[in-house]
Amino acid sequence: MFERLGRFVVGRAWWVIAGWVLAAAAIIATTPSLSDITSADQESFLPRSYESVQATELGQKAFPQQATATAVIVVKRADGQKLTPADEAKVGQLAQALKARNIPHTSGYLTGPPAVAPDKSVQIINVGLDAPTPDDPTLLDAVRDLRADIGPELANSGLSAGVAGDVASFVDNEDTFNNAFAVVGIATIILIIGLILIIFRSPIAALLPVVVVGVVLSITTGLVAAAGKAFDLSVSQDLQTILLIVLFGIGTDYILFLLFRYRERLRAGDDKRTAMIVTVQRVGEVITSAAGAVIVAFLVLLLASLGFFGSLGPALAIAVGVMLVTSLTLVPAVVSLLGRYVFWPSKAWQRTPKATLSHRLGTTVGRRPALVAAISGVILVALAAGVLSYKADYDFSAGFPQDTESAKAAQDLQRGFAAGALAPTEVYLTTTNRSPLTEQQVNDFAAAVAKAPGVGQAQPPERSTDPSVARVNLLLNENPVSNEAITLVREDLRGAVHASAPPGTRALVGGTTAIFADINSANNRDLSVILPVAAGLIALILALLLRSLVAPIYLVIAVLLNFAATLGATVYLFQGLQGEPGVTFQLPIILYLFVVAIGTDYNILMIARLREEAREGSEPHEAAAIGVQHAGPTVAAAGLILAGTFAVLLLAPISFLQQMGFAVAIGIVLSAFVMSMFFVPALTALIGHKAWWPGHGDERPTSGRHARAVDQPG
Repeated sequence: MFERLGRFVVGRAWWVIAGWVLAAAAIIATTPSLSDITSADQESFLPRSYESVQATELGQKAFPQQATATAVIVVKRADGQKLTPADEAKVGQLAQALKARNIPHTSGYLTGPPAVAPDKSVQIINVGLDAPTPDDPTLLDAVRDLRADIGPELANSGLSAGVAGDVASFVDNEDTFNNAFAVVGIATIILIIGLILIIFRSPIAALLPVVVVGVVLSITTGLVAAAGKAFDLSVSQDLQTILLIVLFGIGTDYILFLLFRYRERLRAGDDKRTAMIVTVQRVGEVITSAAGAVIVAFLVLLLASLGFFGSLGPALAIAVGVMLVTSLTLVPAVVSLLGRYVFWPSKAWQRTPKATLSHRLGTTVGRRPALVAAISGVILVALAAGVLSYKADYDFSAGFPQDTESAKAAQDLQRGFAAGALAPTEVYLTTTNRSPLTEQQVNDFAAAVAKAPGVGQAQPPERSTDPSVARVNLLLNENPVSNEAITLVREDLRGAVHASAPPGTRALVGGTTAIFADINSANNRDLSVILPVAAGLIALILALLLRSLVAPIYLVIAVLLNFAATLGATVYLFQGLQGEPGVTFQLPIILYLFVVAIGTDYNILMIARLREEAREGSEPHEAAAIGVQHAGPTVAAAGLILAGTFAVLLLAPISFLQQMGFAVAIGIVLSAFVMSMFFVPALTALIGHKAWWPGHGDERPTSGRHARAVDQPG
């Protein structure tokens, strides 16, 4: 099959390229923009069965005037003393003055005696921020306008103020985010070009992945947007960045797989056309299997209860599918036309390197597979043990720089009020038959929930325009996005609130902490489903590729062990050495995307090369040595590029970006070097011919046509 594909692509290279140009132009011109299906509303990704989502929906209906987001103006005396009655009056005047300015997308400006801290250290003004969606750029402008107007109003008053809240925090850290991702993008291109220049000493080979991935990204975003429109799917605003990283990761992998094998065939004496035909024949199955495993891993995300993962899976699967087709058609067509000039101006491709590092490593693996397997296995197991201490961290703000206005204002707020003042837990009471709530029911309920576990302060109950609904905001004693608060809401607070509902009513717990509590439950459920299903399907693909039941078992175990080792290493560094309360809750799924899914590529490339060498007549130990020698440089180059890209995030001054950068970088390093280059080949050498049971994957093919295609001289 792949030999016929190679002959077709090479024989009609110009037609293939022209077809790609026309198809790309048509897709880009006719498909919608990715922004048309983008959503940033986190709770919208939770299934409606979760209580926090039901509470949010009830709140939106019962309190339609409720703002999209909130900014909190925290006012204090510049000399650090307690607020005086005159100061409190000035804060009230400030609220009225700001309201009179009619700053776009703001409303409310609520303050007064309840907004004064019990210790008189601060007084707050709650400002509603109104926009169609929480990520609307107009909200950022509203916060900037607020800050610009506060200064003149408080001039010579002896008071100072800062604006806190999620939107204000994003304003303060927007440049940091943008700079971090810009640096990653630039670093990715520099690493790809620089490393491939070092390997092949050719600017053409170095630029090839950048150009190809650029074309594929344009096509993919159009296809994803079209699919989203057709099937009514929303995607996260992070998708564009994730698509770029995934495409650069797998695209560079597949192009390197082709270039390394193409160079090898040219060195063996094949002409440029035959070399590419044989390359597609031998590497095509590997790339297809690797892409198939990644596509399956991404599509398994459809089983997730979190909508974020469910929408991410098909989008990434489309990206990998387009990259697969590109790697088997467009790239071979272009390279077959360029021939030896793809490595221009270097002549090094003509010489087979002697006594290289990969040759020495291969020799070591072949001679001492038991020792190599033991050492690499112990490294993975020791790192994996760190998973036992894993804790999820939901506090993004703690990872931001703490010298910004929003961070300082939040600290002042939490010193004056209960820790949960910036993100109150919203408790809704409603009758089961839609009859009006009585004052007695509302007051009794408010008094009861004020005594619930972990509640530091309860704000006065609010009645809705719908007489059957009321709301009480609770300020928790714990940081509202801490593990302690999330555990409190999930295990104790919800039960106490439900028990406090008078007969004929029901209570719902919502707000930021409740949303994260439900995300935590959904996340745990999703990982417990996704990992086993993905492992089983990847094992099935490997079984079809290798015609074996034994090899897929230990290959999948190696991948899962590598996942655990990566997460464990991150726990050791950030929870252990740096003393952080946990690692970002998104990290396990990020590792699934970039370590389990993409890291499987390296395993497939290596095991396919081991099988190929076994088919050529090499005994298991010798096959391991030759396999590492020839596939090792490809795996190392691909791994270094992707790991280096993420390692750049360690320079970002934001904790969860540092965690993501370290985790994915170390995960790819472990995948490429410890697992694929040592553990898997050594284990395969130890198991020997039984690795290919019950098939005969290590037997030399007898097909004359296949043999001629492989052995045909240039």
